[in-house]
Amino acid sequence: MLEAIGLTKKYRDHTALNNLNLKVGSGEVFCLLGQNGAGKTTTINLFLGFTTASSGQARVNGLVVNHQNGETKQFLAYVPEVVMLYAHLSSIENLDFFSRIAGYTYKINELEEFLLQAGLQPDAFHKRVGHYSKGMRQKVGIAIAVAKNASVILMDEPTSGLDPKATDEFSEIVKQLSKDGRSIFMATHDIFNAVNVGTRIGIMRQGSLIHTLDAKDISAVDLQRLYLETI
Repeated sequence: MLEAIGLTKKYRDHTALNNLNLKVGSGEVFCLLGQNGAGKTTTINLFLGFTTASSGQARVNGLVVNHQNGETKQFLAYVPEVVMLYAHLSSIENLDFFSRIAGYTYKINELEEFLLQAGLQPDAFHKRVGHYSKGMRQKVGIAIAVAKNASVILMDEPTSGLDPKATDEFSEIVKQLSKDGRSIFMATHDIFNAVNVGTRIGIMRQGSLIHTLDAKDISAVDLQRLYLETI
């Protein structure tokens, strides 16, 4: 569903991403680790078409982002570190609004089902999201991604600032999304969560992908050791 082929991004004399090659298949959870400035967010922005590659290609479902940006967006959803919602609207109203922008119109009970699937408690559905915790906002963001029928969900530091309970709830939601066949590409600093939910894990340093490994083949302790040795 996602593919980078020699993907490179330069800003004058600074190389933010250097010759990235990777594939993320259907139902896979790819967790990308690295320090701030390693190139994780740049990679996400290139797949989303927020910035243009200096060379190489970012592909979504076989389509080249630079050439077919409008077409690729139909397959994608983005859950940033801080999910931007309209604070004066409820989660139901936000979900309805963003679904309509994506071309989908749902009944109230259908919107409620999306929020339930994302793990939001029913008593929060009609409360203004301005009063939500970060974890609750993340769940609304995931509900929006599911409602727009995205087959690929890109996430940037989604567990940053979440307490252990909220992180565990988030992990279970990601696992279910994977079981449903959605591809997840997650930039993260959370080594334990990467091992817990990831199918594959990549480690970046200074814009280059240094390691790619299967999550099932490494423990959190060994991954932490490898990460520290790499950066």
